[in-house]
Amino acid sequence: MNVLVLNCGSSSIKYQLLNMEDESVLAKGLVERIGLDGAVLTHKAKGEKHIYNEEIPSHVKGIRMVLNALTDEKAGVIASMEEIHAVGHRIAQGGDLYRTSVLVDNKVKCGLTSLFDLAPLHNPPQFKGIEAIENVLPGVPNVATFDTVFHQGMPPEAYMYALPYELYEKYGVRRYGFHGHSHNYVSKRAAQILGRDLKDLKLITCHLGNGSSLAAVKGGVSVDTSMGFTPLQGLVMGTRCGDIDPAIIPFVMDKEGLSSKEVDQMMNKQSGALGLSGISSDFRDIEEAAKEGNQRAQLTLDVFHYRIRGYIGAYAAAMNGVDGIIFTAGIGENSPATREACLTGLDYLGLKLDPEANNVRGEEKVFSTADSKVAAMVIPTNEEVEIARETVRIVG
Repeated sequence: MNVLVLNCGSSSIKYQLLNMEDESVLAKGLVERIGLDGAVLTHKAKGEKHIYNEEIPSHVKGIRMVLNALTDEKAGVIASMEEIHAVGHRIAQGGDLYRTSVLVDNKVKCGLTSLFDLAPLHNPPQFKGIEAIENVLPGVPNVATFDTVFHQGMPPEAYMYALPYELYEKYGVRRYGFHGHSHNYVSKRAAQILGRDLKDLKLITCHLGNGSSLAAVKGGVSVDTSMGFTPLQGLVMGTRCGDIDPAIIPFVMDKEGLSSKEVDQMMNKQSGALGLSGISSDFRDIEEAAKEGNQRAQLTLDVFHYRIRGYIGAYAAAMNGVDGIIFTAGIGENSPATREACLTGLDYLGLKLDPEANNVRGEEKVFSTADSKVAAMVIPTNEEVEIARETVRIVG
């Protein structure tokens, strides 16, 4: 069974075609700058990269180009579109409405549009991806998989805010959490590597990239996570501020004369590592600047690591212990210095690191010592295969 996995942004389409017999990637690529000048499709298959430059005014056109590339005589990996048996869509926000992945029909489409207010930057373009597939591949089943579903196991004391309860009842104001596909994938993979039943494990999964979040995974269920109503809450990220005193918002609005949209833009696009360092939103640039003695760069790293250690401690308390701490995503997989800094000072957990084993990038590795009570691990994430697995489960 071949599954096409789509992750649509406002002007982009990220895709993979997987053969689910062995979960191998047949092809993958990225459509960029939809509706803008300089639109391009980068398609990778059979060890080669193919670039297609042409006007891409809509997601429908972008997806037609993807399908043409997949079936192209030179760059393609399938003979015809009939070899695409299902399409799995990454949807950011499922709200309280969706607690599992679902087969898309008209009722589900109505439900998805009702959630646009909860994720205005993510859900609408992802919905466009569903409509585009319906247009281009009529009759092929579409499955909506949600970043929020994995965190539906959180108890009310973990997801409720101490705001007037009516805001929850009327607008769904509560913590949802995100990066669910990633946290789910690496927690299951950690159990396999450790040779233990996931139901017996207490894990802390650290998805660290330009957007970052941690999750407390007890018995395979997410019981807490750092992101909240939106992906803005939690850790310091590339351009997002993470946890702040909410009273700062009206204070800054009054002092700077900002509108609600402007302050929202500031917190999401101009803050985090970029705002604190004044250098970049890329932690690689900040690490280099810190090595050269830039004090604000070092402060940014210190704040980033401190927040992560605080969440690790909180989640160990929430689960009454921890068996493994997993690092994944761009920073988590590729920065040994970040991993070491985040775990420094956690001796009270019985954690012991092997610095030599930690010197690894982009590959699976246990980098705690043999006598460590807590396993420290690097596991490259694979959100696409998790989406494809869900798609097969629903369609099957």
